Amino acid sequence: MHFSLKSLLRSPLLPLWLVAALLPFGRSAELGTLLCLISLAIAWRRGIAAELKQPSARLLLALLACYIGAALLSSFVAVAPGKSWGTVLALLRYLPLGLYACHVLRGEQRVHGFYFAVAVVIAFWVLDAWMQMLTGWSLRGHAEPERISGIFGADDPKLGPTLAVLSPFALWSARKRWGLRGLIVGFVLLLGPVMLSGSRSAWIAFGLVTLVFLWREAGSFARFAAVCAAAAVVLAIAGGIAWKTSTRFETRMQRTLMVLSGSEQSINEATTGRIDIWHTGLRMIEAHPFLGVGVRGFRYAYPHYAPANDHFMVAENCGDGMGACHAHQLMMEVLTETGVVGALLWLIGVAIAFRTWRHAGDIGRAVAFPVTVSLAAMLFPFNSHLAFYSAWWGLLFAWLLGLWCAVLFAVTRVEHDGA
Repeated sequence: MHFSLKSLLRSPLLPLWLVAALLPFGRSAELGTLLCLISLAIAWRRGIAAELKQPSARLLLALLACYIGAALLSSFVAVAPGKSWGTVLALLRYLPLGLYACHVLRGEQRVHGFYFAVAVVIAFWVLDAWMQMLTGWSLRGHAEPERISGIFGADDPKLGPTLAVLSPFALWSARKRWGLRGLIVGFVLLLGPVMLSGSRSAWIAFGLVTLVFLWREAGSFARFAAVCAAAAVVLAIAGGIAWKTSTRFETRMQRTLMVLSGSEQSINEATTGRIDIWHTGLRMIEAHPFLGVGVRGFRYAYPHYAPANDHFMVAENCGDGMGACHAHQLMMEVLTETGVVGALLWLIGVAIAFRTWRHAGDIGRAVAFPVTVSLAAMLFPFNSHLAFYSAWWGLLFAWLLGLWCAVLFAVTRVEHDGA
């Protein structure tokens, strides 16, 4: 497998790669989306309409129909119609993004080359994060008192969740290139930035990724248990070192351990006010059970359902008196903003995806393994989440979804056997 950044710059994969490469720079990642649209339009003129009948494109259209359909239906009764309808129109850009992925990601060599390209991006982020951990500074400036932010900048705490979700690309590439030793080194290098990012949702997501890779390496339950025990020792040592040497990690852990006291107040404080948000969310669901308050309408409905002394209304707000920005949990976001109807569409999408994955065969599942693990870590329901209908996290989700649909069918049995 030969890969170079020079060859990538001449490759049709460049627009897809730019989405990942520009993620730390906010809306700049939309440049990749725009280039995918332009490239798809050029390819369309050359006669690729028949590709919409391919399994990858059909799967993508079905999954996006569930994702966008939930938002569309909720907009008819939205508390902030302008915001909801604007969001629905913006979601349509994911169609050319995903279809372009289905168009260009074909063949095992090209898919693997793309994985390595994404791993290079992640490696750059990790090295920058380590520089910030050791010196207090990264290429985007100084670190915050409570967390490192690396290439994302001090005012953007997304380093941890993004690294955790995209870590399967780096771990798979390290394992492919350097074997088990590479996998272990990759895990250790990722562990530091994820831990010190201060994001507990990132800890859970990275833990899930680690368990999946350990299971894949072990091959049996007995070996899996032994490897998990060894990994637990490594984590305990790393956590102890971080606790003694990093005030950021110590502060975050002290807050996290408050959950052990058992009182609702301490749990709420340990989860940074999530309990207050979810209680208010439940009142929204009770008042708007079928279609919700409208996609991206959570922050606009929040003041009407939050108690007068709500923490987010009087202290830590997303805007003057607006309250919490979003639900901070996937199913709570779906139920509050799109209602039971939206939740059913999401569950239909999950059922379609799982059924397709099961019938994709060993080759398809093996080729799609890194993206599958990334999506599983991102969607893991027993965690807190960024907003899946937001411009930034939604783009990362749609990017991964398009990649998954493409690579699941990228390699046929004949191509694999002949490789």
